[in-house]
Amino acid sequence: MEVRAAVERHLVSTFGPVTGRAGVTFLGAEPIDVLRFGPHPDGFFRYATVGMSTEPMSDPTAGVRDPAGPRAELVLSLRTPRDSVVRRLAVLAAIPAIDGVPVVAGSGLDLGEPLWDDARFQAVLVGEPGGLVPDLPAADLAGPETAAGQPAPVRFLPLFPMTPNESAFKRVHGAGALRERWLADELDLRDPTRREARLT
Repeated sequence: MEVRAAVERHLVSTFGPVTGRAGVTFLGAEPIDVLRFGPHPDGFFRYATVGMSTEPMSDPTAGVRDPAGPRAELVLSLRTPRDSVVRRLAVLAAIPAIDGVPVVAGSGLDLGEPLWDDARFQAVLVGEPGGLVPDLPAADLAGPETAAGQPAPVRFLPLFPMTPNESAFKRVHGAGALRERWLADELDLRDPTRREARLT
């Protein structure tokens, strides 16, 4: 089973039936699909990328891509749907292929435009994998063994929207400090209309 099909099956087994789908193609990169799941009994909608993990992420300074390098997909949870987020999520998922920059927990990804139409958020903080969606084991991925070993498992990275001020605060003080401000303000990071954290 190819990687894309395995990823989609894994997401369906976690979130249930797909309720929306869109595909975005980038020159020189694999196409990215964004799937919508929900609404769920817990009231959330989830948007997940499929295609980012087709190729492993590599150190941009390495001369050769490591076939056993890390693989990941992105997941955004919202209390109310914002389907215009699809193209922007695909842009974020294409960063490793187009810019050669791995996406890892603690990263801040800045779009330079609203995350969805009329959003106050223009960036996302990448969270730790394994909480919302378990890793997809390497054994479930197709492909021959290589000299570097089996492919890495696919990890699913949650995204947390940031306002421009929050993104600037994160760059200066770090992801941990921003998370502390969010917690202190008791903000619901899945609310697409939430207010900005108090940063001073």
